[in-house]
Amino acid sequence: MNQRIQIFDTTLRDGEQVPGCQLKTEEKIVIARELELLGVDVIEAGFPISSPGDFLSVVEISKTVKEPIVCGLTRAKKEDIDVAAEALRYARRGRIHTGIGSSDVHIKHKFKSTREQVLEQAVWAVKYAKGKGFEVEFYAEDAGRADLEFLAQMTEAVIGAGADVVNIPDTTGYCLPHLYGKRIKFLVDNVKNIDKAVLSVHCHNDLGLATANTVSGVLNGARQVEVTINGIGERAGNTSLEEVAMIFQVHKDLCFETNIKPQKIYGLSKLVSGMMRMPVQANKAIVGANAFAHSSGIHQDGFLKHAENYEIMNPAQVGVPSSSIVLTARSGRAALKHRLELLGHRFEGEELNVFYENFLLVADEKKEVKDEDLMLLMANIPVLTK
Repeated sequence: MNQRIQIFDTTLRDGEQVPGCQLKTEEKIVIARELELLGVDVIEAGFPISSPGDFLSVVEISKTVKEPIVCGLTRAKKEDIDVAAEALRYARRGRIHTGIGSSDVHIKHKFKSTREQVLEQAVWAVKYAKGKGFEVEFYAEDAGRADLEFLAQMTEAVIGAGADVVNIPDTTGYCLPHLYGKRIKFLVDNVKNIDKAVLSVHCHNDLGLATANTVSGVLNGARQVEVTINGIGERAGNTSLEEVAMIFQVHKDLCFETNIKPQKIYGLSKLVSGMMRMPVQANKAIVGANAFAHSSGIHQDGFLKHAENYEIMNPAQVGVPSSSIVLTARSGRAALKHRLELLGHRFEGEELNVFYENFLLVADEKKEVKDEDLMLLMANIPVLTK
């Protein structure tokens, strides 16, 4: 039987922290509605105390969405929690996401405190937030670099204080997948009351390992993943929602499932990219312009014979209209013949060879050959016009 993984989307909070990507409340509402249609379980709508705009966004998203839990971020401070509770007052299901640093680096150099004092503040914040009548998620910031014994002590303490979810963030993107997985496994095996809460993973991409770390966390016992559309977020970004969702879709042998409707992924990716003025890199997995494009002759020939030779998912699964054959100087005769047939022209044998040799000359000059280039080429090769 498949195990359900909760999808916690933080596009509108962590994703929006990217310089130049700030959204108006009206824009956040549009994206929140689409996230609901996509099937996410939790929408982190903002950091209410940070600005009047963020407060308003959490209020309005709470009024708008019906199915997902609406979450507001706080520090482990009374004023933060009070403001978040006020912002969430219209939510059908609200969640206060509070927390504090767990690594000695943060405890000493960010909070200028001690483990004992930080632990006391963590427990207090969870109890205070729980008293507001909402679900409570606790984040142990910089858990990727925290002392494991202390991290386990903190996890057990905040669960005892009433935390429904405990977030184990790799805040700096420091961890390697096998080591991050071991951290989650250690907590599963050593925190006595771990069955009373859900473990969540929130990974950053500073070393390009956010998705790998997230999957490793799930394999070792986490049951919530914190992600963003297109992997946007602080510095190098967060775990990409589309990557995690499709990993579980493609690797059904892992026996994990989400509520995500994958055919809506591509459209939402384009929407977020446009609204946040954040282009998606061409080679981005799942949603990049080249994710289902083939330009190598060997690949094109194999793809045309049987798509699964070079594609592990159908583009339609994620809402991409179709795969594409890109004609370049690396393309072979099979791809050229295929494109010509789509244009209504059939070439065989020597005629195809002549066309191909002339095509290569154009491809070397233009880098990518378009349909209009092929039509012009046909009109200018004498052997083809007899």
